Amino acid sequence: MKIRILAWNTFGSLVRDKLIVVICALFLCVLLFMMTPLLLMKSMPGSPAGMIVGVISLVTGMVSGFGSMLAAWSSASAVSNEIKSGTILAVMARPVERWEFLLGKLLGVQMLMAVYVLLMLVLTLSLTAIGGAHIQSTLWPLIVYPIVRYALYSAIAMLLVTRMHPVFTFAIVMLGGALAGTFGMLPEGLRQTVHYVLPSFGLLSESSFLTITQAQLKAMPWTQHLIVLAYGLDWAVVFFVLAARSFRRRPL
Repeated sequence: MKIRILAWNTFGSLVRDKLIVVICALFLCVLLFMMTPLLLMKSMPGSPAGMIVGVISLVTGMVSGFGSMLAAWSSASAVSNEIKSGTILAVMARPVERWEFLLGKLLGVQMLMAVYVLLMLVLTLSLTAIGGAHIQSTLWPLIVYPIVRYALYSAIAMLLVTRMHPVFTFAIVMLGGALAGTFGMLPEGLRQTVHYVLPSFGLLSESSFLTITQAQLKAMPWTQHLIVLAYGLDWAVVFFVLAARSFRRRPL
């Protein structure tokens, strides 16, 4: 009950956060501007299909990447704002454990990201319908993969924000995502080591999501999907546990 109330309160505060609202509005304007070439090419007969797919990939990549930034910043600010405003003292005065406080914050962020993923799915389907393209993949990877990836981003941000400023937390998490994008360029030995420790490391990369979206990979069996997603959730739990341990020793 306590965790559920904290989660709903966190979700409500994030939806009303002026900074997040302004940034989302600006991103929406940029997104509409990016969709203009797609509409123009659609209206012009004989437009190359490859160009249409390229524009769709660019727009969906931007939306996916913005979701990663939103997850990291929301998770960091959800904790830091409570500490800065002092409202955390009122919350902790009740019979609420620190790990329950963090879990409520994390679940509230994931509620926000679940709404975002559904909107992203609607946008992806709309773009493909407008462009006359077809998504060869089933729909569930377009929902489950980004949710797991955003949970991983959120948990990492929550761990870091227990010890540093949210701006630095956001920058470090985004740097980790950028490094994940270069995973394929690492030396073979290092790549195998990283894959052994974290098989779902590619979840931090936007290119991984785009590849799944465009179905450019060979069809993977459900067991392989399950392994990657399970490792992603497992590491999200690990980062949350580390965040709870770190937060327990932090003075409020």
